[in-house]
Amino acid sequence: MSKIRPVSEMVAAANAEVAHMPAADALPLHGQEGVTFVDLRDPRELTREGMIPDAFHATRGMLEFWIDPTSPYAKEAFQTGNRFVFYCASGWRSALAAKAAQDMGLQNVSHIQDGFAGWKKAGGPVAER
Repeated sequence: MSKIRPVSEMVAAANAEVAHMPAADALPLHGQEGVTFVDLRDPRELTREGMIPDAFHATRGMLEFWIDPTSPYAKEAFQTGNRFVFYCASGWRSALAAKAAQDMGLQNVSHIQDGFAGWKKAGGPVAER
């Protein structure tokens, strides 16, 4: 039987290849033209906790389909050429998502390494959903 690779190793490998920053460093990017924050959390998390104002919500399970311009599910938001700052609750899903997006060829991708929890701790604005 093969050994399952721990997700913590996958996150560490993704972080070795993808730009990432603490939420405090992402705060100045919020509201800048040409920067799109992408919330990868489950809709229930957004309802319960809110989200970064004006962030684009893309559930993790649909991300690759929404990025691919040839997919029937492609979303215009990923065809803008913007800088993309992915985030989730704590930075694990966003690390894996940013790596997948970068591997697909999406340019200028990064993620918030301490996630939405770090965003709130750093005093970032939160919008109700």
